[in-house]
Amino acid sequence: MSLLGSVAIFLAATLIAVPLFKRLKLGAILGYLIAGVIIGPSALNLVNDPYTILHFAELGVVLLLFVIGLELEPATLWRMRNQIIFSGGSQLLVSAIVIAAFSHYVLAVSFSASIVIGLGLALSSTAFAIQLMNEQRILQSPPGQQGFSILLMQDVAVIPILLAVAALAPVATEAGTPWYISLGAVLAVLLIGRFLINPFLRIVARYGSSEVMTAAALFIVLVTALVMDQVGLSMGMGAFIAGILLADSSFKHQLETEIEPFKGLLLGLFFIAIGMNLDLSLLVNEPVFIISMSVLLVAVKAFIIFVILRASKQSNRDSIRVALMLSQGGEFAFVVMTLALSNSVLSAEIAGQVNLIVGLSMALTSPVVIVYSLFFNTQNCPAVYDSFNDTGDPKVIIAGFGRFGQITGRILAANGIPFTAMDKDAEHIEFVRKFGNKVYFGDATRLDLLKKSGIQEARVLLVAIDDKDEINALVKLVQHEFPHIKLIARARHRMHAVELAKMGVDFFVREMFDSAVSASKEVLKAYGFTQGQADNMASIFEQHDVAMLESVIQDNLDLPQLIQTAKDGRAELQQLFEEDKQD
Repeated sequence: MSLLGSVAIFLAATLIAVPLFKRLKLGAILGYLIAGVIIGPSALNLVNDPYTILHFAELGVVLLLFVIGLELEPATLWRMRNQIIFSGGSQLLVSAIVIAAFSHYVLAVSFSASIVIGLGLALSSTAFAIQLMNEQRILQSPPGQQGFSILLMQDVAVIPILLAVAALAPVATEAGTPWYISLGAVLAVLLIGRFLINPFLRIVARYGSSEVMTAAALFIVLVTALVMDQVGLSMGMGAFIAGILLADSSFKHQLETEIEPFKGLLLGLFFIAIGMNLDLSLLVNEPVFIISMSVLLVAVKAFIIFVILRASKQSNRDSIRVALMLSQGGEFAFVVMTLALSNSVLSAEIAGQVNLIVGLSMALTSPVVIVYSLFFNTQNCPAVYDSFNDTGDPKVIIAGFGRFGQITGRILAANGIPFTAMDKDAEHIEFVRKFGNKVYFGDATRLDLLKKSGIQEARVLLVAIDDKDEINALVKLVQHEFPHIKLIARARHRMHAVELAKMGVDFFVREMFDSAVSASKEVLKAYGFTQGQADNMASIFEQHDVAMLESVIQDNLDLPQLIQTAKDGRAELQQLFEEDKQD
């Protein structure tokens, strides 16, 4: 089948399976897996070479790890070091020992093969578990972060596990990449990420378009992943490191937004490919063994993770939920089994059985988590962290951080009020960051970027952009999507103020009016009037002008009426000044 034909089948499978399984409340991931099984060799056989597709779809996991890295600032990662080492390390070690012992002493598998099976099945699915934690709104919570620490430790351990599998081969294999080359590659990524990526992105932002920024985001991820892959390390590890290095960058939200659609599609393709690679003939031949081993794998891993989380003083409910989400076998188990098969550590039959057990464990996990959640909901227990908010998100957002927006920003900062500022001038943002302000690169009129900036938790939005059309577009977008936000908008001129008022803006500020009135006072004083006289004359003008503007807004005048109102206003103002002189 042609490439376009295969793409059409993947899209059709996604469009049918995912909405159906979400409608049945079984989750999107299970829908992807079942869709893969149906179109794969074990059923309709609509797509050829599913293993090659799985290899390509692993880019979805790479992009996922990059986005996760963007959310983890280096300081946060350092604070998690104990969780990563102790929680993640103990889960991996205990799970591998228990599974290997069961394989060797109960199933009579050879010692070396048991070790490989134990190491492979100890790994959970990063993509699967994180997707579940996101759906259950638990990822950003303390137990969710501890679960993520376990997953992170597993990802780091993939390379040593692959080296161990090669070492267990009965026949010596070709030596891999020397350790010093791998270490040098990691250091190179760290240095380039620290000193070169931000200047590169500033150039792209200044001279490129939004499409070029998308290309730059994909380029950073793919090049980093390829470099790591070439030196024998995990592509996902490289993407994760790149994400962490950009976590403090002003481009963080923009990069995450550009990557998100590709990540979602490739992750879906990844789960479809897993379903396609499952050999259902083994299930037909040994249904009791395969199903019982899948259930046992989920139960054993869930119990081990539950004990670790309870030892870390997490609650019973949180520990059970996270343990269930991490109880499945992982995508790296397929890689481990493939390497073990090529090195003659495992037979083709055992490798196929393990792959099928991993796939079924993934299929079991989502329904089990959903059933557990429904059980607690029926017992009138609130959903865990459904109302969880990141209290660190500022309640004020300033869209446009030029000269106009900076005044408000400086006043807020001087009074210890946190705010998030957005601007699409990369050089401008970099300058402002030097003074400690939290600012992000991006077009504020994009809904996805607004959400990334935390507008759902904000109270006030100051629209300080210097383009009239963009101001209007942002006002309309926010009024439609986030009606709870109090809007304060910059009016470019008098007629723009009328437009904003008619759009229902809470408060608008004419950008030149107050400064021009202040300047007029100084002119009057220089001409010879006293301070009191100058203040009075300016006050008369200001009150009259504001009253006229309110009249125009309320009466909804057309252009000829506006012109006549302006003429009448000048005459009225002149009369006011004459009366003031007489007084």
